[in-house]
Amino acid sequence: MIRTTPVRDRSRRSVGTRAGRSTHHASPDGGYARRDADPTGPTPARRLRLLHPMNRYALPDLRYDYGALEPHVSGRIMQLHHDKHHAGYVKGANDALEQLDDARRKSDFTRLAALERALAFNLSGHILHSLFWQNLAPKGAPRPEGPLSDALVEHFGSFEAFQRQLMQTASTIMGSGWAALIWEPVGGRLLTTQIYDHQSNLAQAGIPLMVLDAWEHAYYLQYENRKAEFFQAVWNVWDWQDIGDRFAEAREVRIALVGAEG
Repeated sequence: MIRTTPVRDRSRRSVGTRAGRSTHHASPDGGYARRDADPTGPTPARRLRLLHPMNRYALPDLRYDYGALEPHVSGRIMQLHHDKHHAGYVKGANDALEQLDDARRKSDFTRLAALERALAFNLSGHILHSLFWQNLAPKGAPRPEGPLSDALVEHFGSFEAFQRQLMQTASTIMGSGWAALIWEPVGGRLLTTQIYDHQSNLAQAGIPLMVLDAWEHAYYLQYENRKAEFFQAVWNVWDWQDIGDRFAEAREVRIALVGAEG
């Protein structure tokens, strides 16, 4: 369960919502730079939204340059990952919704199962990538502070133990998928989980706070088959403020399951 709009304004991490367009371009010297942003800036209603006004999903702009995460994640990978792979999931989700609408209008549900699978795959890919981009920042802090730091120690024993567990979660995924730190609101605890593809094996009430992309397209151009090196490198660019804010919001979620809580 991930909200497509925030509970409160996070204007410091605002992103645009122009569907299918990035604010970045390849510069003449081969680097990756950001185009001048709209001088008026995004309005509050546009901040951190994953839907455009016609209720179609939209590709959010990155909030940093393609090359801002180098040397840990190359600008070329960021460009392809965001503009091609993520954009493909946005298109796939919108296409699946249109086909579901068409099926309802015609009362023809012969392809319903396939369309539901397509929507789950592509929409989950869109949500996870949108979260991944916002989990990252140039020159990230080495570790979190405050309530998130305390909770990691409480639920994993130490920050180092959490780090090892999340790395192992990512490294042992069979095929493609994600590793995630989630808040499980029924038990009131932090957990790590493997997400197969984009949508399978996630605890139903679990709220992803921090996700690590283990698909080959996230690292192969730079790290080839050395995915463990990529998983290690990402620890240099985590935005712990973003993850901590998500943790603070997630802890306010209450699931009305009488008798199910420990």
